[in-house]
Amino acid sequence: MINAQLETIILYAKNVQILKNFYVENFNLKVIEEDQIWVLLNAGSANIGLHRMGEEYLEKTDTTRSYDNNTKIVFEIDVDIESGRSQLISKNVHMREIKTFDNYPFWLCDGTDPEGNVFQLKCKK
Repeated sequence: MINAQLETIILYAKNVQILKNFYVENFNLKVIEEDQIWVLLNAGSANIGLHRMGEEYLEKTDTTRSYDNNTKIVFEIDVDIESGRSQLISKNVHMREIKTFDNYPFWLCDGTDPEGNVFQLKCKK
């Protein structure tokens, strides 16, 4: 068996600059590498890499369309969930309703970034 620790999650993007600005401005992530097709953001114990899609894929994509995917980035936040959600809504970020589960010590709220990637705010009750 291999012992592994999560180091980086990479999101392929139509527009790396827009996603970089979204995550830096809304979650205070720090840029640790950057060039024309790649940005690496520090997100605490792991990094988020933003990599521009290859030209062969960009030509086939509708730039106004968000993509369905099976990935969700979870951010544990240091403000109450209502405040975090309200701050993002005030910036026109699409946010879903706040939820929780029985015997679960966290409040949760999902949102989407400018390219349709799902993220979640997580806050202790």
